[in-house]
Amino acid sequence: MGGAASHRPPGGRFSHERARTALGRQALTDEPQPSDYHRRMTSIPSQTLPSPLPEEPLAIAAAWLAEAWTLAAQPNPNAMTLATVGRDGRPSARIVLCKDIVVPGGYVRFVSNYQSRKGTELAHEPRAALVLHWDHLHRQVRIEGTVVRSPEAESEDYFQTRPWQSRVGAWASAQSRPVGSRDELIEQLRAAGRRFDTPPVGPDAPIDNERRAHVKVPRPTYWGGYRLWVDAVELWVEGAYRIHDRVRYERTLQTDGQDEFTGGSPWQIMRLQP
Repeated sequence: MGGAASHRPPGGRFSHERARTALGRQALTDEPQPSDYHRRMTSIPSQTLPSPLPEEPLAIAAAWLAEAWTLAAQPNPNAMTLATVGRDGRPSARIVLCKDIVVPGGYVRFVSNYQSRKGTELAHEPRAALVLHWDHLHRQVRIEGTVVRSPEAESEDYFQTRPWQSRVGAWASAQSRPVGSRDELIEQLRAAGRRFDTPPVGPDAPIDNERRAHVKVPRPTYWGGYRLWVDAVELWVEGAYRIHDRVRYERTLQTDGQDEFTGGSPWQIMRLQP
């Protein structure tokens, strides 16, 4: 009798507890687990913008660019998105290279073919926006302003610093225009080389350094620099759990009528929610 009294039938309390325990374990394993990406988002180094906030945002942008160059963690630390808008109101964006952030002048320099899509859009609507993003540094700069062509002398000086093959390429490519084939484009490149009596040029041509100093390739009139005169800047620092640090600067520019601008008003500074 004693042994029979201590026996727990299969449907008794013991089996119910064991079932609840098993269900609990199953529930735990069924819960969504953080992905590697979201784990990374929780381990971002703690950094914020300086306090008090700097009065000149372009000085911070230039310092961040210089640090990105020093670290060399990406092939083109000066790569930036340039956004423009066409006559039809459609926006377009592409990557260009930032040649300089001129803090005292208050502008950003880049170069292009004036007859390209961005060139024609800037001629119609000179307002543009830039974005420099350094993912490995957890930083970003957004810039807005009015774009004008750089002085001729500035464009000329820069063009002559480019490798002669790149200078030949500026003559060979009608940027943004259709081309029948890759072979046709390469033939245009070779024809431009023959025009200026350069060493052989093309994907299979040997590099001729002996004649490099003697290669004279003038700048096409349709190629040159731009200056984006800055009237708005946003500094952004990535934060854990997407609690980023954002500050926007705005000012009004004054023009002298000769494609030169000055800060007509002090920077207005405001923090933004992420």
